[in-house]
Amino acid sequence: MLGTHNHIACNNIQTLFLQRKISIRPFTSKTRISTAASVISGSSVTHKTWSPLSMEKPLSKALLETDVWKVIPGKFGRFGGKYVPETLITSLKQLENEFNFVLQDTAFQEELSTALREYVGRETPLYFAERLTNHYKDENGEGPEIYLKREDLNHMGAHKINNAIAQVMIAKRMGRKSVVAATGAGQHGVATAAACAKLGLECTVYMGTDDTEKQSSKSNVLLMNLLGAQVNHRITVKGVNGSFKDASSEAIRGWVGDLERSYYLCGTVVGPHPCPSMVREFQSVIGKETRRQAMEKWGGQPEVLIACVGSGSNALGLFNEFIKDEEVRLIGVEAAGFGLDSGRHSATLSRGEVGVYHGAMTYLLQDEEGQILGPHSIGVGLEYPGVGPEISFLKDSGRAEFYTATDHEAVDAYKRLCRLEGIFPALEASHALAFLDKLCPTLANGAKVVVNCSGHGYKDAATVFNYQQQPQ
Repeated sequence: MLGTHNHIACNNIQTLFLQRKISIRPFTSKTRISTAASVISGSSVTHKTWSPLSMEKPLSKALLETDVWKVIPGKFGRFGGKYVPETLITSLKQLENEFNFVLQDTAFQEELSTALREYVGRETPLYFAERLTNHYKDENGEGPEIYLKREDLNHMGAHKINNAIAQVMIAKRMGRKSVVAATGAGQHGVATAAACAKLGLECTVYMGTDDTEKQSSKSNVLLMNLLGAQVNHRITVKGVNGSFKDASSEAIRGWVGDLERSYYLCGTVVGPHPCPSMVREFQSVIGKETRRQAMEKWGGQPEVLIACVGSGSNALGLFNEFIKDEEVRLIGVEAAGFGLDSGRHSATLSRGEVGVYHGAMTYLLQDEEGQILGPHSIGVGLEYPGVGPEISFLKDSGRAEFYTATDHEAVDAYKRLCRLEGIFPALEASHALAFLDKLCPTLANGAKVVVNCSGHGYKDAATVFNYQQQPQ
C-alpha cells in the first residue's frame, strides 16, 4: 500500500498529524517530504514554468492505453499513495472496500441518483454565454463559442454538494455517527453540514480563523450554524488558528481521535488513498453531463475544457470524462495572487516541488528546508499549498495544461461575467474565466470552449467591492 518508502510512511509519518520532530535518511528518489513542523529532506525537484498556451509534453497514445493512473489503486504515476501511520491503514482499507462496493451497488447508485436529481438539483445546464462569446470575437466577427457548466446552480451554490451527499451516504452505511470536515471558503463546510442535516448525522466543520474573518466566508459560517440549529445543534463549526491547510490538519486529528465513531469527509482530491479517487468519482458527474449535453447541443465534444485549480476537485470533475480524448484540451488555471514572483500566490503546479503532505505525494509549495509555504488567493477556496496527486500526474504526463491568473485578473473576470451575462461567478471560478483573455485569440473560429463555473459568487460580492476600493 505504501510503495517503496514503506518504512518511512509507517514509522515517521505521524508528524503529519502530531507535528513531532524527527530525522531520517534522505530519500533516494529526489523527492521531499514536507510537514508543518518537521523536515524530511532530499534533493529538490527542478520545476519549470509553463510557457503560454502550449503543452510542454504531449501525452502519448501508449500512456493513454496503459491507463497508468488506474493500474495501482491510489497511485497516479509517482503521486498519491497512503503516507499515514499504521493506525490509519485499517480505517482507510475499510473505507476503500466500502467505496469499491458502492460503485457496483445498484441500491446505492439509485439512492445517489435520486439525491442528485431531487436534492442537489442536477443536471446543471451547459449554458451558451452568447454575450461573453461576442466579447471575445475579433474584428472579423470570429472567435470561439463559450459555454459555462453551471455548477453554481446546484443546491448550496457549488459543486461541493455532489461529493458531500455521496460521502455522507457512505458514512451512514458504515454506521458512523459523526462526520468531520475541513473547509476554506466554506462551500464544502456548508455542503457537508447540509448533507448531514438531511441524513441525520452529527457534523464538525473545522475552519481557519484567517478564512472565517474574510467577507467571502462569513455568510457560509452563518449558514453552517443555521443548519446546526435545524438538527438540534448536532453541527459544530470549530475555529482553527490559520487557514484551510491548518483546518485540514486539525480535522484529521479530530478523526484520528475517534476512528470507530467518526468519518473524515474530504472535500477535494487530496489526502491518502482512497480519498482523492472518491472525490474525483463523485465529482465526475460534471464531465459526464458535459459530454452528453455537448452531443445534444452541437453533436460533438468540446475542443477545450477550462477549470480553476486549487487542490483540484472541480477540475477533475470536469476533466475525468475526457482524459482519454486526446483531441480535447484540458486547461487548469491556478491562483497567481499578487504575481508569481511576489511570494503571495497559490500556484502549486507552476512554482511547487514534489513532497508528501496530508498523506499523499504530490506537488507542494515549500521552502528550501521543506517547510510548507502559506498560499494566497483572493479566491479563498484556492488557498491550499498542495494539489491533488492525480492533478500532479496530469501535469507531469503533459495531458493537461496549467496556467495562472492574478487576483486582479480574477476580479476583472468576475465583473465581466456579471456585466455581460448577469451571472455572479465564484472568485475561484473567475480565475478560469480570466484565462479566456489569453486563450480566445489563439482558437479557431467556432471552437467550443467549456468553462466550469464551479460556484456562485454572491459570497464574494463584498470582497470584490472592497478590492476595488484599494489602491492598485
